[in-house]
Parts: sequence; structure tokens; C-alpha cells
Amino acid sequence: MSKEVFRSNAETIPENTGSSNRRSFLKKTAAGAAAGVGAAILTKGIPAAAYDHHGSLTRGDAAILRFVAAAEIIESDLWLQYNELAGVQDGEVSKIASKLIPGYPSQPTGGNPEYTEAIKQLDEDMDQYISDNTEDELSHEVFLNAYLASKGAETVDLEAFRTLPSSQATGSNKGFGRLTNLTQLTVRTDFWTRYRARKGNPDLGDTFRNAIPTLAVHQHTAIPRTDADLSDSQFLQAIANTAGFHFPFIEQGGTSLYPELAQRATSVEVLRVLLSIGGTEICHFQTWHDKAGNAPVLPATIDPVTGVSVTFPDLNSPPFGGEDFQTNLIMPEPTTFLSRQLPPCSIIRPTETRGAAMGALKSLADDGLFIGQSKQFMQMLKDLAADADAAMRGGH
Repeated sequence: MSKEVFRSNAETIPENTGSSNRRSFLKKTAAGAAAGVGAAILTKGIPAAAYDHHGSLTRGDAAILRFVAAAEIIESDLWLQYNELAGVQDGEVSKIASKLIPGYPSQPTGGNPEYTEAIKQLDEDMDQYISDNTEDELSHEVFLNAYLASKGAETVDLEAFRTLPSSQATGSNKGFGRLTNLTQLTVRTDFWTRYRARKGNPDLGDTFRNAIPTLAVHQHTAIPRTDADLSDSQFLQAIANTAGFHFPFIEQGGTSLYPELAQRATSVEVLRVLLSIGGTEICHFQTWHDKAGNAPVLPATIDPVTGVSVTFPDLNSPPFGGEDFQTNLIMPEPTTFLSRQLPPCSIIRPTETRGAAMGALKSLADDGLFIGQSKQFMQMLKDLAADADAAMRGGH
């Protein structure tokens, strides 16, 4: 759920009309889905009655939780695609997903051995990490919807929008519809330099260089589209490297989004929910941040389908190298926080709350995750983001 330098262009994602229309659309969407996640969590072992109904949520707190629930559903969708192709194939994740997502196969796919091996060039345990991350996101989405239901609030259901095609490569659930597109990504890697900077902070308007400049332009696939993508070992490694940098790109967004929205929460319990889930996003980000640094160096590699080129340089050598790029520097360097007059502090960045949800949505859209999605899907996400950004501490 990435939110990079969004504040100057967040207005490019327009808000819809009033919140009553947003809630009406949300209800209609949930009702129109054949069997949504919202229904699944109430009928497949996690009844709302299992939770304490005491108390209710402010409109703002409910809006915040609905937006992060939608974000977690989106994350679950993309991580399931990675897990099918390169995760541990013991059936644990597929069984969990089949109980939450209508029609999702309970049997593991068997994975894609060639893609998995390329992913493992970043770390031998990548398949386990991918499966663990996927399970975490599934648990987040089901908990958030169940918590909303337990408070009598509307839940989030995106099942009607699961319409994008799957990879047709070995190891994919080829006929299952997706919410996200992992084959046309434009991946910003300025998080790499941002977290190493000792003076810059995006909350104060600073910008940062991309560690992998060629990933930040044009469109790149992070998964094999068909088995034809497996035939060239260098191109297959480029696909795996793209995924390796896409993983931390996604998770650094959640690392920022949860504390940003937590500042708008009214209920102490909602604050606890946001900080507790947000902490796992930080764990995810640091893991993937570390592994991306192991991506094999690759010269300019051409996508045989699109003609787009990508290069993975040695980040420890000139013209890279130094503090901004060295691959073993994975903990946030102390940097400017709140004011340039205060001493440096090691922090999550950004954490400015203004426009947080809309900025996160814009960054995901700019990444290419929603290429091919409907206008209705994008409008629903914009409405959810607008409601979350309108939330104010104290419920006003």
C-alpha cells in the first residue's frame, strides 16, 4: 500500500459526492456480489457473534477501517498470485483462502519450479516468506471485516470486481479472476534511498532517487505471463528481480499507511487495531527490503513481448554505492523528523496524515496494479479513500 510523494498530486484522484452516496454504493456493491468476503467471514467459521458487540464505531473510525480492509483485500489478491507461483506448496495458504474467497481452489497449484528457483536467487527461504506474507494479509482482511461487523458497521466486499485475467503459466490458478494486475507494473524504488537518507523526509517535501531507474518507467511483469516467459533464463531472472523489488514497494506503503491513519482514530481500541496490524507491515517491509538487495545484477534485459528493457545494477558499486544505495543498510537511518530544527531520528517515513488514504490509492494505481479494472472499481476505492481521509480524531 505504497504512499510515496503524493501530496502534490493527490488531487488527481477526484473525490465523489457526499458520504451518503459512498455508503449507498458500498451497500449496492456488496449486495451485487455473488458471495463476498463480507458474507464469507460471517458464514465460514468467523461469526460476528463471536465478538463483543459492546459499543459502536464513529463514522470516521469505521471509514478508516473500511479503507485499510480494502487495502488488505487488494494485498491478499496480489500475494496469492505470488504464492501460487513461488510460495510453499503445502496447501496451507490455499485452504485458508478457499474459506474466505468464493470459488478459490483449496488445492495448491504445485507452483512454478523455474520461477521459484529464480525468486530463490534472492534468498533460499523466499518461498516460505511469500507464503507467510500471504497468510498475514488474509488474516488482516478477515479480521478487519469481522471487527467492523461486530460493531454493526458496513464491511468491504470487492468480489464483484475479481475480473482481471490470471497468469497462464504453470503454477497459476489460470481460470480464477483477480483484482490486481502483476504483469504491467511500474515500480518506484525511491523507498531504497529514502530510508537511507540522513537529511531527507517526504513529509517535509523531499524527494529521492530510484534505486532501479528502469523499473520506474514503462511496464514490467513480476510474474511469468505464460510458460514462454520461462524459456530465457536472463529474462526470467529479470521477472523475479522485478518481483523482489515489488515486494518491499507494496509493504513500505502499509508501513506508512497504518500510523498515518492511526492519528485520525478516535477509539483507543481502533488505534490498537491499526498499530497492531501496522507493526506486521513493518516486519514485512524490512524482510523484503533485505532480500531485494540480493537481486542478481543483470545487464539490460529486453521483454520479448513488449520490447521494454530493464537493468538491475550493482547497488554497491559506482555510480551507485555509498550510504544511499548499499544493500546491507536495511534499518531506517536517522533523519529529519517534524522539523529541520530538531535532531535526526530513526523513523518510519512518511507519516504525515493529510491525504494518506488517497495518496496510498494513487500510488497503487500508478504502480499499474489496477490496469484493466473497471471505472466502478476505481470509484469505489476513491470513495473509501475519501471517507478515510475525512475522518478526524474525536469523531467530528
